[in-house]
Amino acid sequence: MRDPALAAVLSAIVPGVGQSYNGRVLAGILWLIVTPGLWIGTGGVLGWIAHVVSAYTAYAYARDHRART
Repeated sequence: MRDPALAAVLSAIVPGVGQSYNGRVLAGILWLIVTPGLWIGTGGVLGWIAHVVSAYTAYAYARDHRART
C-alpha cells in the first residue's frame, strides 16, 4: 500500500522522491531536474511553486492508486 502522506513528505523534502516512491521513476527524475532549474533560473520564486506542485502530485497519485502494481 502506498501512503499518500509519506509520498508528499518525501517529495517536499526532495522533489521527485515521492514520485519514485509511487513507482513513477521517470516523473521523479523529471521533477528532480526541473525543480532545481526553476530555483536557480528564477531566484527561488518558481522553485517554491515547483516544490509544492511536486508534493501535491505525489500525494494525489498515491491517494488515487493505493495498491502497488
